[in-house]
Amino acid sequence: MPVKKPWITYTRWAKRYGGIVHLRDYSQHVVLVNTREDAIALFEKRSHVYSDRPSLPMLELMGWDFNTGLMPYGDRWRRHRRLFHQNFRKDAALAFQPTQTQKTHEFLVNMLSSPDNYAMHTRTIAAAIVMSTIYDHEIAPTNDRFVTAAEQAVTKLSEAFFPGAAAVNALPILRHLPAWFPGAGFQRFAKGCKVYTNEMREVPFNFVKENMASGVPTQALAAKLLARNDALGGSAVGEDDIKGVAATAFAAGADTTVSALGSFFYAMLCNPRAQKRGQEEIDAVIGKHRLPQYGDRSSLPYVEAIYREIMRWRPVTPLGVAHSTSEDDIYNGYFIPKGTVVLANIWAMTRDEERYPQPDLFLPERFLDADGNLNDDSTVLTFGFGRRICVGRHMASATVWLMIANVLATFDIAKAKDENGVEIPVNDDYSDGLICHKLPYRCSVTVRSEEAQRLINLHAAGNDINC
Repeated sequence: MPVKKPWITYTRWAKRYGGIVHLRDYSQHVVLVNTREDAIALFEKRSHVYSDRPSLPMLELMGWDFNTGLMPYGDRWRRHRRLFHQNFRKDAALAFQPTQTQKTHEFLVNMLSSPDNYAMHTRTIAAAIVMSTIYDHEIAPTNDRFVTAAEQAVTKLSEAFFPGAAAVNALPILRHLPAWFPGAGFQRFAKGCKVYTNEMREVPFNFVKENMASGVPTQALAAKLLARNDALGGSAVGEDDIKGVAATAFAAGADTTVSALGSFFYAMLCNPRAQKRGQEEIDAVIGKHRLPQYGDRSSLPYVEAIYREIMRWRPVTPLGVAHSTSEDDIYNGYFIPKGTVVLANIWAMTRDEERYPQPDLFLPERFLDADGNLNDDSTVLTFGFGRRICVGRHMASATVWLMIANVLATFDIAKAKDENGVEIPVNDDYSDGLICHKLPYRCSVTVRSEEAQRLINLHAAGNDINC
């Protein structure tokens, strides 16, 4: 099985063999689902069969068994899912908007002071939003220990997730090998990761508990969940469930946002026409006297189309998160046994040439009708399907959209130039793994106008310009 960027190979196989492809990873059955129609048929219409997660010993060895998104279907997952739904559903996620807005404005200030560090600023803002929301912790501008631990843990998870990436997932008996045994390098890898994973899970949660015990006022979601559970006598969920939900939200929310924003900067650099049209729409609808707000979203169809195209053109998770069948099934004449690993090939679905002609081109117009209004293709495939759809999708979508709109309103993004004034070419390289990131590249980010700079400085001074 391919290990490096497997979605590329799988999509090539899909063109040759069709929408459903069967593989073997040692004794493990693996099924690739390559079309949106088949994904809906299996993950949504047959969700009672396809909502489990595969048992991956490597995840447990790395300390990731607390993660809601990776957890097997069952009572523990239902408790986590209920907590997520109560606090991250569409209407509940509105409570996060003040924090998202504040942190977005801080991002603009940072960009104004050091635009060459745009990649670092995106990592900082993504972590800051989630850390503030979940733990009420204001992160350090650089080298925040909570953030560093999470970045290390998520990076290592991403490297070890796919079928074929770790032999112990296909041959679980290997987990009993000692770390010194030849071929047991995965044990050393997992042990190193678990240090970061445990720190990511425990330290910020203990920070919240210490603040609560000391009477420090806090708006942390983790604190609210703990207080609510205490009021019910601890009968609703266990503290370990709350800790796991908090850490899942932090790990998933920060890294996926960084990926999407990295692709946005790259797309604007490569597509100045789309960037200019988005800016012109903002100028025409909002003007230049204030920054875009959430209430503007429905009035900015082209900016929304840019967001949708970012999520299609470079999906954050090209293979989604693996599903597993909880019982035998027959689909379109294919027998799919219980315990089969089922992968949603998001990359192939977003390269469907019938739905998305010239799929490798960045074309926000594909989400607009002839009158310039948004069409009905609003599904962001990278969020997943059915009962396993990303529970934080409303918060994630809101964060990425607001960032896109505010950057377009205030900055121009272009290719950097060398000392001779020649544009520096940018390659298309992305990282490998569960969550993909644009690899480092140079670009030029400049403030659009004196008025844009004034707006940013006003927000830096604590003034809220809403009219």
